[in-house]
Amino acid sequence: MRRAAPFLAVLGLLVAGSCTPPAQELSDPVVVYLVRHAERAEDGTNNPPISEEGQARAELLATMLRDAGITQVHTTDYLRTRQTGAPLLTTLGREAEVYDPRDLVGFAARLRGTQGRHLVLGHSNTTPDLVTALGGDAGSPIEEMEYDRLYVVVVPGAGPVSTTLLRYGAGT
Repeated sequence: MRRAAPFLAVLGLLVAGSCTPPAQELSDPVVVYLVRHAERAEDGTNNPPISEEGQARAELLATMLRDAGITQVHTTDYLRTRQTGAPLLTTLGREAEVYDPRDLVGFAARLRGTQGRHLVLGHSNTTPDLVTALGGDAGSPIEEMEYDRLYVVVVPGAGPVSTTLLRYGAGT
């Protein structure tokens, strides 16, 4: 996973005595935050809500991202992903856009072509695949009871995609 490339590029420009980056670097990169839904409450259905633990994680996510400049929130059409994003959506005064998790390649192309900062709420079997479809490094598969990954994928106008994997809330 790349972590320092954008910083090193800016540092290199400053050391070289130039404060103006090349023209292709003037446009803002697309930044995509990706998380799996928070802990689910096992209710015997195929579309369970999040648990109390999950609600606490969703609130933490909202606190962490409230000042991140999120311009769009994307979710699958499942109760647990919608509930995970609800606190942030309330804070931002926005609505979520539902995406089709069966077309991650098409969704990734749409994200890459849409300026801004996006939060994508997905699942253990879709989130790493979407990171990869964006050109990032997903690392290892998400374990069944793992809910604390927060990927930050930066897609610049030119140059390599960078991926940072963070952890938030209680770990597995």
